Amino acid sequence: MLKILFLFLLTLTLNANTFSIASYNVENFFDLNNDNDEYSEFIPNTKSNWNQNTFNIKVNNLVKVLTDVNADIIALQEVENRELMQLLLKKLPNYHYYSFIKYPNSAIGVGFLSKIEIKENRHLDVKFTTKVYRPILETTFIYENIEFKVFNNHWPSKAVGESYRVKYAKDLQERITSLPKDYDYILLGDFNSDYNEMQTFKTNQKLNNTLGITGINHILNTVINDNFITYDDILKNEKRVHYNLWLDLPPNERFSSKFRNQNNTPDNILIPAALFDTKKISYVPNSFMVFKPEYLYENNIVKRWQMSEGRFNKTHIGGGYSDHLPIYAKFSVDEKDTTILKNQELKSEKKEEKATISDLYKKEKLSQDIILEKAVVIYKDEEKAIIKRPNDRAIFIYNNAKELKLGYSYNLQIKQIFNYYGLKEIKEFAILDEVEKVENYKSLFLNAENIDIFDFKYENEIITNIKGVVKNSKLYLDENKYIKIYSNKRNLLPKNGETITISTGHLGSYRGNMQIIIYSASDFKIGF
Repeated sequence: MLKILFLFLLTLTLNANTFSIASYNVENFFDLNNDNDEYSEFIPNTKSNWNQNTFNIKVNNLVKVLTDVNADIIALQEVENRELMQLLLKKLPNYHYYSFIKYPNSAIGVGFLSKIEIKENRHLDVKFTTKVYRPILETTFIYENIEFKVFNNHWPSKAVGESYRVKYAKDLQERITSLPKDYDYILLGDFNSDYNEMQTFKTNQKLNNTLGITGINHILNTVINDNFITYDDILKNEKRVHYNLWLDLPPNERFSSKFRNQNNTPDNILIPAALFDTKKISYVPNSFMVFKPEYLYENNIVKRWQMSEGRFNKTHIGGGYSDHLPIYAKFSVDEKDTTILKNQELKSEKKEEKATISDLYKKEKLSQDIILEKAVVIYKDEEKAIIKRPNDRAIFIYNNAKELKLGYSYNLQIKQIFNYYGLKEIKEFAILDEVEKVENYKSLFLNAENIDIFDFKYENEIITNIKGVVKNSKLYLDENKYIKIYSNKRNLLPKNGETITISTGHLGSYRGNMQIIIYSASDFKIGF
């Protein structure tokens, strides 16, 4: 018994210098008072079924999530008022502090629940002539006699163009620029912006009303020259840059919500160089996570608060949680918890370092050129190519591969890589040597019958021997199992109802879903 008590106390001691911060959009947390500013479906005791029973379910479900996340500081979005924050404080006795802000004529606001002392609160006014959104809540905390700030954001949704979110980013950047450069702060919340918004919004002319400039990427400087700030260079920039913690996760795991079964990252945690300097408070590397137990997320579905769609109104069913998942990260005041940044991630790479293709999948970008030796071209389509090394992974070259020849191996100097909606690509490279012709290059193909084609470790492989029936751009492997089939040449896609056998399919990924890409008619045949 004494041994167990000693181990428990030792664990407390080891963790005493570390704390966690979470962010959670709770999806429309309203009370039962009619204040004339709530959404119509939350007017109490009407046909929408927002009543004491459904309110109690919403509260209990929210308390369960917050209890299980158990972060020391939790930033909440979409809370109606201060009274609801006080209610949560009563139901969560481990939390002793809270803060909250919203505009008087706004339906919802943002707040913090905290186990850590709150020193003071202020807010940033972000106002528009004809629309009302939310202020940014700036709360100052004291931990182990160290002061730091957390900025809780809930930016306008994509019902409006990017210029609205750029306005939020500019006001926020102006405020944090006024702080000393070594001051510790964290930007988090529902930014209604993907971590790679510079990619995702460009195809939507309604959103892209800023000539390609995004608030989260270009104003808050999570990218420089459209390359993400990473562990390798965050301490090397003179500008006020930020690292987006989504980069800690593999691309297919980057989501806190789903839309049409595609990954989205509206919720973000951004941190400055000051949280990497191993002074005062620092980020604990690779501690960023999405909280997604089965009761919140199962079978690729986020279990949001349930509403039935009636002809004239929505009705509360009385189940579910939120259309967002909580995200969280750990921070420490103990230098030994964060020295990995200096000892590993921030060490200077040797120029033209030799590497494997598998190594490229572990990086978001390259800070120095690397050499790939004896990379075999296993597929070629005009300017595109897929290369692979024996006993290694495959990777896609989207452009400028015209000089590469199918079935030949090369020594390549890789200058830059890129994630296209999650798919790893070589962006820039140079041919150093043409090594040899590889007669059996097709032996590097993977037989689809021997692998799980939905496993992301096989992305960019060329797969063969996969059969199915085409229905609405999906290849049905059986009645219930299918994978999307894609080609940028629409007339190349097989017709609905056709059975096909794919002999050379590019196994790719797009926003969290695996798909098979075909480039030419020779990639498949009709029939089994």
